[in-house]
Amino acid sequence: MEVDSVNYIALLEVPDKKIEILPGASSDLTSVTFCVREEDHTLGNSLRWAVMQNPQVDFCGYSIPHPSEAKMNIRIQTVDQVTAVDALDKGIDDLKSISQFIKAKFQQRVQEGNYAKIDC
Repeated sequence: MEVDSVNYIALLEVPDKKIEILPGASSDLTSVTFCVREEDHTLGNSLRWAVMQNPQVDFCGYSIPHPSEAKMNIRIQTVDQVTAVDALDKGIDDLKSISQFIKAKFQQRVQEGNYAKIDC
């Protein structure tokens, strides 16, 4: 598969502190609010959904503190056996896997010509 140069550009522009834990996290890390820089509702809603698919997560919600700030806060509360850090990590991995699956199916359908063609 050919590697897209846009992906490399995006990786080069990742801020030093892309994700950080905000003050107020529980000592056992089962209740944490993360600040994710340079992200918005596009990732927030998708990541919230992916994290909530984990049965060990009791709560996950996100907010954009202010429209002029390029950051998103995501709060995760888990059961005692798993930390919010682990739940976020799993959510990111799951979202990546879903995205890769959708991309592969899209590319397959395009290559096969198996899609609807609409004349405008």
